Amino acid sequence: MRLRRLAALAALSLAALTACGSGSGSGSDVGTLKIMAPASPGGGWDQTSRTAEQAFKSADPSRTVEVYNVPGAGGTIGLAQLAAAKGNGNLLMTMGLVMVGAVEQNKSKVTLTETTPVAKLTEEYEIVVVPAASPYRTLADLVAAWKADPAKIAIAGGSAGGTDHIVAGLMAKAAGIDPGRVNYIAHSGGGEALNALLGNKVALGISGIGEFAEHVKSGKLRALGVSSPTRVDSVDAPTLKEAGLDVELANWRGFVAPPGLDDTAKKNLTDLVTRMHDSQAWKDAVAKNGWIDSFQTGQEFADYLAAEQTKVKTIIAEMGLVS
Repeated sequence: MRLRRLAALAALSLAALTACGSGSGSGSDVGTLKIMAPASPGGGWDQTSRTAEQAFKSADPSRTVEVYNVPGAGGTIGLAQLAAAKGNGNLLMTMGLVMVGAVEQNKSKVTLTETTPVAKLTEEYEIVVVPAASPYRTLADLVAAWKADPAKIAIAGGSAGGTDHIVAGLMAKAAGIDPGRVNYIAHSGGGEALNALLGNKVALGISGIGEFAEHVKSGKLRALGVSSPTRVDSVDAPTLKEAGLDVELANWRGFVAPPGLDDTAKKNLTDLVTRMHDSQAWKDAVAKNGWIDSFQTGQEFADYLAAEQTKVKTIIAEMGLVS
């Protein structure tokens, strides 16, 4: 009797593992879709992940979707966990340009070559802000103080080597300041950087427009410039070039999956993400957040990702952001 009971329990456990797709590279598994946001709550990856969660549910109400956070080291801690989940066809990780830089900055042993590229989702320009009480009314005011004493201008942003850090370095270079003297304070999520700004602990903040736009509109932050080629509708601020610094850069975000997926699993995930992208819920969120739709899947995204890794590695080396 006891042996039969143990056998039954083992069978149930096996069925549960099969239902959630644990460790399986097969695309036939249909269970809870998990989305890893490899940063603390409140940042761009978290925002993108939770926006996608709602759009997935809108596109397929029968599927359970869960978002969870794995903060630290510019997303490379989450990247290592994703690589270890080889063959899991029910797991996506939100990532982007920030992670490409963080892999180089942190000398991560696990790289993006050890993932399955699924889709590029959006692009977003960066915004440069100061606290409402800041004495710097314009970018010219800030640059004058920055040149006088680079160490005095503490800049809050995301991960070291990420998009925010790159923009800070490019701004310094354009202003005639040694990028190596930039006093950049990295944070694991947009929420932490925002708290530093609102608490007047830093002079300047750099992040994606969507992360700071509402606080600019409320008057808690003042926008000095955006990294776009032309002004954007969602925020009242000049471009960095218009304000005197010849800097233009767009962040981007997308999904990768664990390695070791078979062709069916890849197709199922790609089809699922495509339905999410085509949903009205996603389209509305893209418009609301001021994101740019830059959807790519399959080999097109894989090629883009490989090119970005080469480009970013060159940029951050030139700017002295890596030793």
